[in-house]
Amino acid sequence: MIDSLKDLGILDDTLIYYIIGDNGASAEGTLIGSLNEQAVGEAPDLMTPDFLIAHIDDLGTERSLNHYAVPWAHAMNTPYQWTKQVASHFGGTRNGMIVHWPSGIKAKGELRHQFHHVIDVAPTVLEAAKLPQPTMVNGVMQEPLHGVSMLYSFADGGAAERHITQYFEMLCNRGIYHNGWTAVTRHGNLPWVVVGAQPPLKEDVWELYDTTKDWSQSRDLAKQMPEKLVDLQRLFELEASKYNVFPLDDRKAERANPDLAGRPQVVRGSTQLLFPGMRRIQENAVINTKNKSHAVTADLEIPASSANGVIVAQGGNMGGWSLYAHEGRLKYFYNFLGILTFGVTAASPLPAGAHQARMEFAYDGGGIGKGANVTLYVDGTKVGEGRVGRTHALFFSLDETLEVGLDVGEPVSPDYRARDNAFNGKVKWVRIDIDAAAKDVDHFLGADERFNLMMLRQ
Repeated sequence: MIDSLKDLGILDDTLIYYIIGDNGASAEGTLIGSLNEQAVGEAPDLMTPDFLIAHIDDLGTERSLNHYAVPWAHAMNTPYQWTKQVASHFGGTRNGMIVHWPSGIKAKGELRHQFHHVIDVAPTVLEAAKLPQPTMVNGVMQEPLHGVSMLYSFADGGAAERHITQYFEMLCNRGIYHNGWTAVTRHGNLPWVVVGAQPPLKEDVWELYDTTKDWSQSRDLAKQMPEKLVDLQRLFELEASKYNVFPLDDRKAERANPDLAGRPQVVRGSTQLLFPGMRRIQENAVINTKNKSHAVTADLEIPASSANGVIVAQGGNMGGWSLYAHEGRLKYFYNFLGILTFGVTAASPLPAGAHQARMEFAYDGGGIGKGANVTLYVDGTKVGEGRVGRTHALFFSLDETLEVGLDVGEPVSPDYRARDNAFNGKVKWVRIDIDAAAKDVDHFLGADERFNLMMLRQ
């Protein structure tokens, strides 16, 4: 990018921000590391030292979604306390930043020490470009920008700070900066404990730091200056109220699953209809099949030759599920974190012509992440059954998606490759039903059922 700006002759007139990282180093890898970072929430019991040693050659390959151990996180956050997730302390939030603008900044290679926050970048750009802050965009009234331009500091390294107050909050880790002082509290479980009950907020211990003299927050002054601490705690409450931080919610990985988080979902109702060509559908835009019974039904045109390829798949090789044809037979494959895999294959080949394939997933219940019985049907006739011993409770993947007619990205199942895995027949539609909608007496979605559903959705 820099070379292109040079070639265009506009590098000196371009304001460039280079922010080194987005937050502190991550401590979600547990004390020993993890082959799959999702296992921290989904299956910490599987990440044993023996397991990691046995899979050490997989680290850094497509057979892992690995995460470094907590000691590395602390080392990378030196000299600050704590890590990503702990927004109260600078170890969770503070990063270096470089600003380059030769035509607008006379100083070269100098440091600036005024307090600023990432929310100050947009106001700075607007002021530098001599543009007003927008009040209306596409007919929508805009909330005033919360940040403060840092343009003043470019010209004068000794200028008084203008961003004098800033709150921080993530997962109830809370902090407040005001005129060189910080009051902070780390809440509840350690960063690498991402599922489970948290202690009461009233048990949190607040700390106090004079960051004009102690920028690494190493000397807690709370006991020496209790009145100062109380003033800053009150200021946090005022700022948090002003910026809609309350009510506080200290759940962690549970928030990834909308059912558990209690937030609205993109897909309404208990049925989602998908069509060929739909690709890269993000997990929260797919009806939530986790921790519940569900069914996947596909209307297919089976080729005269042996059927092969993916009908529908969600997730990837580090977690997900796939319904596909393998060596002519219908197959369902469940991949738990790239560690445990379960496959159910039909006893007979898919016949040529127009047919309906269906997978019914009967969840055990009794909590999250439990097992299920899986049954396969073709035109309402049972053709296979099997067992999935353990399931994803929170999410399938951080970066993989759902596709119809093929599996993009790393494949859910080792039965097919990452490329050239498209279904060799025709997928007319795929329907996912959950809970009561997944129950069907004849295990076949007839025209009347589909018509009635369409009428209900009008």
